[in-house]
Amino acid sequence: MPLYQITIKRSGNANAIVYEKGMTVQVTMPTTNNPVLSNNGQNVADAFMRIYGLDVRKAGILNMGYLEVLEVT
Repeated sequence: MPLYQITIKRSGNANAIVYEKGMTVQVTMPTTNNPVLSNNGQNVADAFMRIYGLDVRKAGILNMGYLEVLEVT
């Protein structure tokens, strides 16, 4: 199972949610598909909520324009 690191590319705020450049989470995926695009980004959204309490869906940043994805393994 590949491990991916997802990082926010730039700081900002939207819908009263503040997010900072460099906030990073790691997620595993059962396939080699991009975790932001797979399963509507649920794994990524859950990881940001669990670690930072950040609702990336509500902030509107759950897309490749705001997130950088790197395969760690």
